Amino acid sequence: MSRIVVTGGAGRLGRTLSAGLAAAGHDVLSLDRAASPDLARAGIEQRAIDLRDAAATRDALTGARADAVVHLAAIAVPFSAPEEVIMQTNAALAVSVLGGAVAAGIAKIVAASSPTVLGYGSPTGWLPDRFPLDEDTPPRPWNAYALSKLLIEQTLGMLQRQTGDAVRFAAFRPCYVLAPEEWAGAITQQGHTVRERLDDPALSAPAVFNYVDARDVARFVDTLLAALGDIPNGETFFVAADDALARRPLAELVPQFYPGTESSAAVLTGTASAFSNAKARRLLGWRPQHDWRSELAAAAAATPGSAGSPGSRKDVPA
Repeated sequence: MSRIVVTGGAGRLGRTLSAGLAAAGHDVLSLDRAASPDLARAGIEQRAIDLRDAAATRDALTGARADAVVHLAAIAVPFSAPEEVIMQTNAALAVSVLGGAVAAGIAKIVAASSPTVLGYGSPTGWLPDRFPLDEDTPPRPWNAYALSKLLIEQTLGMLQRQTGDAVRFAAFRPCYVLAPEEWAGAITQQGHTVRERLDDPALSAPAVFNYVDARDVARFVDTLLAALGDIPNGETFFVAADDALARRPLAELVPQFYPGTESSAAVLTGTASAFSNAKARRLLGWRPQHDWRSELAAAAAATPGSAGSPGSRKDVPA
């Protein structure tokens, strides 16, 4: 069992990740601006703190006597605040938490980045060299959120150059995170249900139809922390579902929303995702266990009057 600090543990991903790590047998401490009732009910230790306060954060991490830190705390939605606020906040959090973890002598440091660092959705156009997208795809951030996430990755690199292999670092880029309750109809981060995102491809197109179940992210982080001493230091990973959040093949959909990708997207046949998780499979032996078809079918079967009930077919996923 390890002692793990999760920053942003009260957030959407943080709650599932903290609970998943606790269920795996770890002693989890959530550091966030406010406590989460969900974490309290799960018996997970919490502390309210302004993580932008570098001195207070360093003291909290030192006092935690943790084996690892998982840094999630950030403004988590592009354009949800003024660009300068997103940049200032996420950059301050990166330096405060990641630098504070090194100062506290914590040996394993993992931070959440974002696929948005690749620059899709740029108003001047976006044309990747190839699909599927992976860790070798060049970052081209075009907004403060994406740039701040790339800065997190670069902060890890800076700290690694200071500490060498005395501290083990890794970054991960979770795709569009879907919490367990969202399969049953709860509103997702962008204000729509999963079914609405499937029914209207324009809603998922800005993320190039990527997604991942929050429980798969929790299992990924658990697997990553266990493997940090055995893989190259400072790696970055995409954490993605095996398929796309779309009813039609991306070979058809991607060129519709990203002109000029007809040739490169042709490899995305069937249910293939535009984002590869092959590196996580190769280095960690991890692969996702959840997909939207199975999860929507299970949610429908558990709902009276839905597709799982006699005489009704209205919610069966395509």
